[in-house]
Amino acid sequence: MKKHLLLLSFIFVSFISYAHLGGISGIVTHQATNLPMSGVTVQLTGLGKSTVTNENGKYQFEGLVSSKYKIEFSHVGYKPQVIEVVVSDNQTQFIKMLLSDADIELSEVVVSSQRAHDQQLINSVDIKLRPITNSQEILRMVPGLFIGQHAGGGKAEQIFLRGFDLDHGTDIRLTVDGMPVNMVSHAHGQGYADLHFVIPELVQGVDFKKGPYATDKGNFTTAGWVDFRTKDALERSFVKLEAGQFDTYRAVAGIDLLGQKGKDKSQAAYIASEYSFTNSYFDNPQNFNRLNVFGKYHGHITPSTNLTFTASTFWSKWNHSGQIPDRALESGLIGFYGSIDPTEGGETSRTNANVQLVTVTPSNFVIKNQLFYSNYNFELFSNFTFFLEDSLNGDQIKQKEQRNLYGYNGSISKQAYVGKSSWTTTVGVQYRHDLTDRSELSHTKDRSVTLDPYQLGDVNELNASVYADELIQINDRFTVNAGVRLDYFRASYQDYLLQPVTRNHAADAIISPKLNFYYTFNPRVQLYLNSGKGFHSNDTRVVVPQGGKQILPGAYGSDFGVIFKPFPKMFINAAAWYLWMQQEFVYVGDAGVIEPSGKSKRQGLDLSVRYQLTKSLYADVDLSTAKPRAIGETEGMNYLPLAPVFTSTGGLSLQMQNGISGSLRYRYLANRAANEDNSIVAKGYFVGDMQLNYAKKNYNLGLSVQNLLNTKWKETQFATLSRLKNETEPVEEIHFTPGTPFFAKLSLTLFF
Repeated sequence: MKKHLLLLSFIFVSFISYAHLGGISGIVTHQATNLPMSGVTVQLTGLGKSTVTNENGKYQFEGLVSSKYKIEFSHVGYKPQVIEVVVSDNQTQFIKMLLSDADIELSEVVVSSQRAHDQQLINSVDIKLRPITNSQEILRMVPGLFIGQHAGGGKAEQIFLRGFDLDHGTDIRLTVDGMPVNMVSHAHGQGYADLHFVIPELVQGVDFKKGPYATDKGNFTTAGWVDFRTKDALERSFVKLEAGQFDTYRAVAGIDLLGQKGKDKSQAAYIASEYSFTNSYFDNPQNFNRLNVFGKYHGHITPSTNLTFTASTFWSKWNHSGQIPDRALESGLIGFYGSIDPTEGGETSRTNANVQLVTVTPSNFVIKNQLFYSNYNFELFSNFTFFLEDSLNGDQIKQKEQRNLYGYNGSISKQAYVGKSSWTTTVGVQYRHDLTDRSELSHTKDRSVTLDPYQLGDVNELNASVYADELIQINDRFTVNAGVRLDYFRASYQDYLLQPVTRNHAADAIISPKLNFYYTFNPRVQLYLNSGKGFHSNDTRVVVPQGGKQILPGAYGSDFGVIFKPFPKMFINAAAWYLWMQQEFVYVGDAGVIEPSGKSKRQGLDLSVRYQLTKSLYADVDLSTAKPRAIGETEGMNYLPLAPVFTSTGGLSLQMQNGISGSLRYRYLANRAANEDNSIVAKGYFVGDMQLNYAKKNYNLGLSVQNLLNTKWKETQFATLSRLKNETEPVEEIHFTPGTPFFAKLSLTLFF
């Protein structure tokens, strides 16, 4: 009985003592826009206590004894701030802090245990040093990711990452402000992801992770995921004009709609537009046109709730020269930039609406709600095999669709403290519904005559999911993340080519567990072990005829890596990784579709290094090796076509106080197998680019040069069986799209 009384007395005294303790809370905002900043590190110097600001820029420390405290605020690319605060009993001091932009100092970059699971240190550095200036550079912000364009700029890029030929997005999940980019059961191929509706100058940040380790990321998250974040506000309105070789012209404008009035009320609104035209470097003029219009509002609708509304529309039309067989070039039939079928080309458009609502309740629950809608149109004319199937009219095909995409993302999370441990629990639901109208694959001639329909039907595909995620910071060094998600798919296809017209269905579900460990030795060294299951869905037109078999093949991966700073101005991220796939996708060139194949495995090493050579000069290099192989095939016959085995990118970046900045960059892709037995090889390439800028208060002059050394290179390559018009027998060999030659472009940006 005495023991119980003593325990109750101790609890009572502890409660009374805690009740007299004070606290510190506050908000961090951006000086130029006055908008809240999330992800800012806030530390109590000397106490080992730190936290990060939430989605509303707020932070809080509780249980502080009456004393004077020193608080440090830091964020990559912003000037750090240190202040002193006196805490009294029973009082919580509220501090509002403004952070301003500053030059990158790698010595200030800290490996944090607070954000072990979602640290974006590499990209936070890169986005500050290498501003995105063209649509290709958007995807190249991901270390180790390569892209190739095989339609002159109008079609989505072909993507390569971690031993994958991802085609246009089969195994990488791409989003913009949380809105999906990948299109399921697309007319051109599963996972087709066209990012050209994003205006490069509006990209604020790029979050990514390689592998299937994030609980809130679902379909296509096998090789990894990338989320592009657009700016919530413009610091200043601007107009940008560009002109370059090959009849290349571009105009971009961004207008701040609220100005100082908005800054006083912690809200922002702007509208931006982009128009591009080029005939490009091909022998047949590309006549490429692209128009983008983008608008965004971001602000507080209540003191604890942020509203973000984004609307955009995009349209593009172009001609392209298609893929060139090696023998046509070697025989002199066409030149390096020529064409077998000059009538290829396409037209596409996308209109988006995206509403995001983030609420932080008084008890620190973070509630996120997002609704999005896209209306999408696509029409593409291609000829991969020339006269293989039809020796008279040729093999040109048309791929066409009209799509409405609806979706919702919602989550609620809460961080709780137990002693020195913190627990962040997140529960979420996601919903996506794709409806296409008369998705078409047809045999055509001269881009005007339809000869024979191959496929014609409506796709109705639903993906609903729930997930739970637990992030446990056991102590100042050790963090564990565990999660699980359940995805349900229901797909139907109404086939208009069958008589009578029929609609068939398929449905399936998949569970994806995740488990990740992080150990932070100190602010310079962190080890991590990621493991998880992901998946990619198969095309509705493939799974419905099979009665739903293999609709959701799984992928199992693991990463063992280290983030460390051996020197104050050097930052390194290295990882060994493994991925096992239950089913591959194989690109079928003559039909222009994706079909499922067998099992595969990949393993490799990734290395990223960032080093500040001087106060103004920075170096970076990314290396990636991979061994991709098909499982169950004979040795020597188990290569995965076009899968990269070694890639490297890197360069030097310069940022001087007098307004001069620039970069010299390279990218290298090694030789790789183009078919299963490696008898046909896709040749590698080394290409260098240059960027030079001179900035003053109200204007910026820029010069960019792609392919600085004027290398002749094959940007995309396929092993394809084709027949030219006068050939009696078909030939399987490399078919390629030539990469850009030396291409210089000038730009002038005016700020007001």
